[in-house]
Amino acid sequence: MNSQIKSNRERKYFIDWLRIGLIISVFFFHLGMIFIPEQWHVNSAESFPFLEPIMWWLHLWRMPLLFLVSGVGTYYAIGHKTSWQYAKERFRRLYIPFTFGFFTLVPLMVYVERIDAYDSFLDYIPHMFDGGAYPVGNISWHHLWFILYLFIISLLITPFLNYTKSGHYNMVRGKLINMASKKGGLNWLLPIIILSQFILRQYFPKSTHALYNDWAYFTYYLLFFLSGFMLFTSDKVIKTLANNRRLYLYQTIVFTALLFLLPSIFRELSVIKGNARGLTEMIISLSCGLTAIGYFKRYFNKDHKYRKILNEAIYPFYLLHQPALIFVGYVVLKLDISYGMQALLITIFSLISIMVCYWFIIRKFNFLRIIFGMKKKSKKEILLSEEHNKSFAFDK
Repeated sequence: MNSQIKSNRERKYFIDWLRIGLIISVFFFHLGMIFIPEQWHVNSAESFPFLEPIMWWLHLWRMPLLFLVSGVGTYYAIGHKTSWQYAKERFRRLYIPFTFGFFTLVPLMVYVERIDAYDSFLDYIPHMFDGGAYPVGNISWHHLWFILYLFIISLLITPFLNYTKSGHYNMVRGKLINMASKKGGLNWLLPIIILSQFILRQYFPKSTHALYNDWAYFTYYLLFFLSGFMLFTSDKVIKTLANNRRLYLYQTIVFTALLFLLPSIFRELSVIKGNARGLTEMIISLSCGLTAIGYFKRYFNKDHKYRKILNEAIYPFYLLHQPALIFVGYVVLKLDISYGMQALLITIFSLISIMVCYWFIIRKFNFLRIIFGMKKKSKKEILLSEEHNKSFAFDK
């Protein structure tokens, strides 16, 4: 029993690395949005056609997997907290950064998008809430939708936290774990996901990130979150998944090929083609996520001297990445240079601006640490952290 408790409390390094990798992938995904025909906040005059299918495929599984990983993180974050303690912690870690970003970062981004309509940012401020919801009006939460959805999910599960410590819950969870631990057993999640979307997408067909009309996709992300919370915190499930990672990889490859073949298979039957496409996309979403978890467990379940630093920085990185891309993109896209060079410069200067803001400003002041979702530190802890980080720079 003691060894089992110790195992459950051991740091799941592969989850940290997977979270870090997913947030970094969000940066490059949004970088790619600048160079495809679809309208984004800033767009290059020229698009790269080869990016469209890649972006489409990435879009299918990145965010569902990020919600799943967030469910895993929530399970370990709860620990022995009461429902009230957990709610306060989620308020601090999610609601405060969301509110800060909503009133500061997002208005700056909307201003840059519509800079020609105003004389200056000071001229724009009185109009921050004009016209209603974006894109018609100026009110938006842009990339902060992910933080808002996580916060709402946290509020939804808070009343049930005591139940998750009960014998009945552990019995039900144990049965689900036994099912999921069989070869290919995690595929039983698919009927639940597909049924929810078959019902809800009739009424809410598009992903809007606006919440009030996004209930199909909110439920979609909620199911991934709950599966992470209930199943992917089990060593038994994770071990089986790592052993069966190739099975889910082959499943991903087969259904990805099918997805790109659908237009030639269903040339005129648009309803059937639409349903087949939606079904295939959901299978890829789960399969690809399972593949990533399995391979990260196999090859990245180890600590590294930079893991803790990156794990702490990744939340501010997420908050800052889209403003940086929009600001830098707006400037660079005006330069008379090749589009490849534009992409390179936007990447380099966006990353530099984010790292400078984080490393030299945000992490050094507790007020900024709190509004960027980080833990408060004493002056002594900050100084010790500085010395610790400096030692890394000279450590071979």
